Formats: sequence, structure tokens, C-alpha cells
Amino acid sequence: MSIGTFNCPLCSQPLTLPPSFTGTQVQCPQCQNIINVPGQALQPVTPQPIAPQPVAPQPIAPQPVANNPVAGSIGKMSLAQSADTGADTPTRQLFTKITTEVAKIFVGQEELVLGTLVSLFSNGHVLIESVPGLGKTLFVRTLGHVLGCEFGRIQFTADLMPSDITGAPIFNVKTQEFTFHPGPVFTQLLLADEINRSPAKTHAALLEIMQEHRVTVDGESYKLDPPFLVIATQNPVEQEGTYNLPEAQLDRFMMKLIVNYPTEQQEADILKQHSQQKDLGEILTTELQTVSSPAEINEAIKANAAVRIDDALADYINKIVRLTRQWPQLYMGASPRAGLALMQGARTLAAFQGRDYAIPDDVVQIALPILRHRVMLTAESEVEGQEVDQILTDLIRTVNVPRL
Repeated sequence: MSIGTFNCPLCSQPLTLPPSFTGTQVQCPQCQNIINVPGQALQPVTPQPIAPQPVAPQPIAPQPVANNPVAGSIGKMSLAQSADTGADTPTRQLFTKITTEVAKIFVGQEELVLGTLVSLFSNGHVLIESVPGLGKTLFVRTLGHVLGCEFGRIQFTADLMPSDITGAPIFNVKTQEFTFHPGPVFTQLLLADEINRSPAKTHAALLEIMQEHRVTVDGESYKLDPPFLVIATQNPVEQEGTYNLPEAQLDRFMMKLIVNYPTEQQEADILKQHSQQKDLGEILTTELQTVSSPAEINEAIKANAAVRIDDALADYINKIVRLTRQWPQLYMGASPRAGLALMQGARTLAAFQGRDYAIPDDVVQIALPILRHRVMLTAESEVEGQEVDQILTDLIRTVNVPRL
């Protein structure tokens, strides 16, 4: 339900707002003009041509909505935007070397590359939603070679058991003892392919490992060597024979990344580069350099914790997260874990840019990947076909951005 549709008096941009905006001020997304929302419901109006008139800039008092100078960058994760400011710090140098090497093999998909690196250097995990054939396995293998980390892959199926992931004790006939044989989860970069095809008990086994970074079998614990990053994938098209991840388990992933088809130019580059039937292992060995090591990554993760978050920026993050619990189009809002992920992700992005302090741009650039899987739409919003990304974008635009 909305108060109606009306036009911006300056540029005639049609605006449709929910009842909660009645009597407030909003900012036109087209011309940035401040508009007073009437106190009663409006009828849809036909846009009328308005001759452009010079408008003198007027000081705007802080409002609970619409004062958002970073609104244009909401949800846009760009490698170029994340490496163009700040000092030439060791973390920024490492980020540049990693992305340069990955780009030699993996074409495009900037949100996937940047989101995965932010999660890796924030001790988080990634859930990827995409159709098959977009290069997820190629990306993880490439990233593992460039980082100098071990790579593992698990193909989830309906009959996959928890012991197939964690490993199990095997009886040794010679010693007459059980010896633990580690499973494929004992690696550093793990691709959990089509995670929604396995039953809930297998999900639980993996998600416990993601949280604790250790495996417990027969009362004995085995720690996983850091860094440890899980990149789980699920197919949004085919739902037959799948088990949806519960919301409590989805919350364990730092980000949910939506990987779309490449652009026309990117797909042309892919065809030229990967159509010669070359062995991938040989390509990784001959064409890519290992520019890092697990020890260097762990040191960078520790250094990122020193990036400053101003109190005003922490309040900004807190307002966004809390507003998701009151937004009329959302049935369930984000948990405090979402706020922690936003703060740590902002620190990592700032470190990638060579800064020792975070800014609102860092927050809004990662806001959608961190929040989109932590909220639930109301039944009315789902029936109307509304998209969670657009709702979150509108929500973030209403939060006043602090001046740091």
C-alpha cells in the first residue's frame, strides 16, 4: 500500500512512496531535489513538462530521510572503485597483485572477485547464487593458486553424509586401532558446489565447521589451518530435489553474491581465451604467479582490525540494520551479526584502498551482499513481485549519512 504517485516539481520524476513517508521530506533520485511529502493520500498524476528554472542552492537541515550523498553507489561493488584512493600500504599492494593475477584467467564478475576477497580478509564466508557455467570453479582454483592456498571442492548430492565432508576414523588392521582420515573440508579455499542439494544434517556439519573452524569426531577436535574460506553455490533455477538453507544457516554467510551472465564484450573475451582446450592446471602453473601465502593473508587480516570506525559511522551502520526490522515491506529484519559484518567488511574495503579509516562509501558498497539474505519479504511484497535489493536500496537511502 502506498500514499500515491506524484511528480517531482523540478524534473517531473514520478515518485511512489509508502504511507510511512507521509508528512516527511524525501530526495528525488533523479535531480536530488528535496520534496515535502503531503500529509494525505495522493492520486496518480500525469507528468507535465516544466521549463527548467535556475534553482539557488539552499541549506538542508539534517532529516531522518533522503540526505544520502552516497546513494548512487549502493550495491555497486567495483574493483576500480576499491583501489583508487589512499596510501600505498602493504594490504593495498597485496590486493592489487591478487586482482591483477586473477584477471589474467578470470574475466569480469567484479562483484564476485571483490566480495570473495572482502570475505576472505574479514574471516567470513560467501554464498553464490548463479546458474551453472559461469566459472565459479575456475575462479576458486585461480584464487587458490594466486594466494598460495590449498583448494578443495565438494559436490553436494542428496546422499552426501556429514562424514563424507569431515572425514571419519578408519580401522587399521596392523595397529588394531582407529585412525582418523581427514575429509575434503581440511583445506583453505573450499568450494561447496550446489550446497542446497544435500539434506539438512549435511548442511549443519559444514556450517558448524564454518563457525568453529574445527572438526570434532568421536570427542576429539581437529583444527583447520587459517585462512579458511567456504564459497558455497546454489542454483536459483532448478528447485527439484533441493533443500533450501534455513534462515539461521544463511546468516552464517557473510555475503550472498548474485552472479549474472557476463557482458557481450566479456563473453567475447572468454571465448577467445578459453576455447583452445588447454589444460587448466598447466595454465595456472605457466601463466599465473603465486603472489601471497597463508601467513601473509593472516597478517593482513590482523592488520585490518586496526582500521578505525568512527562512532558516527558505527551509528550509521546500526541505524541501517535496525531499520530493516521496522520496514513495512520486510517480515524479518537483519540480525546483529549483519552489523558486525558491515563493520568488518568496511574495514577490509578501507584497507584495500590504503586507508586506515572507514567511510560511508565502504558501507554502502557492501550493504546489499551482506543484507539481502538476512531479511525476509512480507507476503504482500512477494505477491507484488518486489525485489529485496530494491527494497534495501530504498531503505538505505532514507538513512542520514554522517559527515566524518
